[in-house]
Amino acid sequence: MAIASVIKYEGDNNTFIWKHPDEDFNSLTQLIVHESQEAIFFMNGEALDTFGPGRHTLETENIPKLGKFLNRTTGEDNPFHCEVYFINKTVQMSVKWGTDSKVRYIDPESGIPIELGACGEMNLAVSDGRKLLLKLVGTTNGIAWNDSGMGFTKSLQNSFRPLISTAVKSNLSSAIKAENFDILEIDEHLESLSKTLRGRIIDGFEEYGLTIPQFYLTTVVLPEDDPNFRELRKLHTVSLRQRTIMAEGEIKTTMAETEAAVTAAQRNVELERQTTQTEVAKREAEREVIAAKARAEAMKAEGFAEAEIMHAKGYNQKDVIQADVQKAYAEGIGNMTINGSGGGVAGDMIGLGVGMAAAGTIAPQLGDMFKGMNPANATSDEKTSSQIRCPRCNESVPENAKFCLNCGEKIEIVPDGMIICPECKKTVQKGKFCLECGHKFITVCPKCGNELPENAKFCLECGEKL
Repeated sequence: MAIASVIKYEGDNNTFIWKHPDEDFNSLTQLIVHESQEAIFFMNGEALDTFGPGRHTLETENIPKLGKFLNRTTGEDNPFHCEVYFINKTVQMSVKWGTDSKVRYIDPESGIPIELGACGEMNLAVSDGRKLLLKLVGTTNGIAWNDSGMGFTKSLQNSFRPLISTAVKSNLSSAIKAENFDILEIDEHLESLSKTLRGRIIDGFEEYGLTIPQFYLTTVVLPEDDPNFRELRKLHTVSLRQRTIMAEGEIKTTMAETEAAVTAAQRNVELERQTTQTEVAKREAEREVIAAKARAEAMKAEGFAEAEIMHAKGYNQKDVIQADVQKAYAEGIGNMTINGSGGGVAGDMIGLGVGMAAAGTIAPQLGDMFKGMNPANATSDEKTSSQIRCPRCNESVPENAKFCLNCGEKIEIVPDGMIICPECKKTVQKGKFCLECGHKFITVCPKCGNELPENAKFCLECGEKL
């Protein structure tokens, strides 16, 4: 009975596809595939099946297509021609790449040409092992990034160097110009350039069953010794200074505009505050004017009301003052001493009469009492007694006046010694009674019963207000 053999691969990660050296093994052969691998079984040059991770026995149950090649009728295990390729599915990290020559770059601002170098690393993995095996490996022993160590006739590095170099040369300069990157600050933009270059390269790798998870442009070599580059650096320095000066000018302009805006805002705030104060003062003054007008109107209305009341009662403010004087006079008369020093009653009456006659506020009949004692006022008293007075308010009325200037009462000219009866309105002889209707002309005090002078406002005996 044949001894079963074991087929497996435990090589380094630099290898992508490796062909197991054993061939023409029997159907009891054990195939071991690791988690990071897959195996493709070939028979007579035809790929029959793909095996994933695990332990597999190569027999007809596991390989349905193998049955037509095997013959077990004799009971013996017959050998057959077969091959097994192991495919490494791990990601190959830090696979180095570089251009085979310089990349020509022309500065867009100055038009100065310079030569750039570019290199980097990438992570590489198998995405379709069957495609990679059929297109690149063929009948060789396998393929790796380089051919060192395993004796491969070809390597991925040599196979894809033209693709990488061409893609980098064609797209590096255009990517720098498209993004408007400063060539002297190119290191700041390596990440962006790496993404752009990966997009240009990955399609070529996927055509052969490979993928590039990450692509890195790690270095852009600048020609420091090139005279053109030194000139470009000088122009860059001058441009940088100009930009710095312009930036400083813009900063100063911005600061000045900001300060002007702040000053204008403060001025507006102050103007608004002053305007507000002016408006407040104006409104306060308007309120005070309105209040003063209201008080004046109220006082005026009050004065009119009081005047109307006086008018309705038949007297005015002058009558009130005259009544107060007469009351004071009456009280003075009542307080006169009959016997004593200082001139007696005559002296008191003379002093009081002279004072009140000078004030012009006592009744006409009191003036008659002092005609002989005060010759200087005799003419004035006679003139006053002969003047026409209003029968309603007792005010003096100018000659030939038709109405009283004080109360508006109609004035009728009455001859001397005659009187108009207030009851029947007839002009009759002066007396105690009307000759027409018998109306009593004389008035007595309701308090003391003393006869009162004509138009008296107060009683001369007791001072009662009438």
